[in-house]
Amino acid sequence: MKHSSYRGMFLVIITLTFAESYAQVTTPRTPSPGALASQTVGISIITVKYSRPSVKNRKVWGELVPYGWAVQGTVLSAPWRAGANENTMITLSHSAIIEGTVVPAGTYGLFFVLNQDNSGEVILSKDYRSWGSFSYNQSQDQLRARIQIRDNTYHTELLTYDFVNLTQNSTELVLNWEKKQFPVKIEFAVDEIVVANAKEELKGPIGFIGAGWTSAANYCLTNNFDLEQGLKWIEQTSAIAPTFNALRIKSGLLEKMGKKAEAEKTMAEALTNAREDELNIQAYTYMAQGNMDKAIKLFLMTTEHFPKSANAWDSLGEGYATLGDRANAIKCFKKSLSLNPAENVKVNSEKFLKQFEVK
Repeated sequence: MKHSSYRGMFLVIITLTFAESYAQVTTPRTPSPGALASQTVGISIITVKYSRPSVKNRKVWGELVPYGWAVQGTVLSAPWRAGANENTMITLSHSAIIEGTVVPAGTYGLFFVLNQDNSGEVILSKDYRSWGSFSYNQSQDQLRARIQIRDNTYHTELLTYDFVNLTQNSTELVLNWEKKQFPVKIEFAVDEIVVANAKEELKGPIGFIGAGWTSAANYCLTNNFDLEQGLKWIEQTSAIAPTFNALRIKSGLLEKMGKKAEAEKTMAEALTNAREDELNIQAYTYMAQGNMDKAIKLFLMTTEHFPKSANAWDSLGEGYATLGDRANAIKCFKKSLSLNPAENVKVNSEKFLKQFEVK
């Protein structure tokens, strides 16, 4: 019985000690506070969760952070944890290309290696729950790629992650600390990701609204990507609501696919019942594309359908002015001013007439 009571007391002490270690209020972490860095590329999100050590007048490279692969506890050859405390973690919302290698979506431990000649490596480990590099296992590597580390002229006291050189499809994740920068290029197949995501979203409530299909098709048109898919989507839109915008997008897709006759027929159908603002916007679109014949034709159509619109005449005047047709431009601007235009239209017409030295 005495042995049993001692054993019970021991279990109680262990339980209380364990509970006490987890029953503590949240307090600030010092001296290496936690931080998050995040960047969106296309519709994909990169997030880095890390801790921020300070230099504190210490020699960082070669001492605090050893060169090359170093001993970490019982691990004889480990990379640098790229921060402090727990693993630095990088999360990718979608599959990415990191330093030329495809990395699936997910969360990874982020590590670096720095050599004395500023060459280095970036490592992504599938084991991201560990503390530092003390449990690093090479077999868990998802990615290992060579990088060239840069020297900075400025000093970064607190270790900081940032994103630079952002483009439509890529960014560079950089770690800045002391006077060094560790760059990692991250790219996404943005068009493929957007289209794949749209297919999933259109299975939900948004798929019952014409605007959902229209926006998906317009992405394909604007980015000249997967035009066949875009055409399927816009035809779905036309079945729900054959609006000017839907037919305009369909015409644009057909034209890019080389189906010019179908494209012109679809655009003619779109223009038949278009609003004044829709006709006007399309005319300016043609003008921006350098297709002045189509632009003038459409500006004229707008004045025919809406002869009492000062804006329609002002826009036609701009079209003629762009062509260098001074006489017709002046007539249109004067006509616009005779129709009691809105202030912005009045200012525009008067500006052009002043340029033509007409009172």
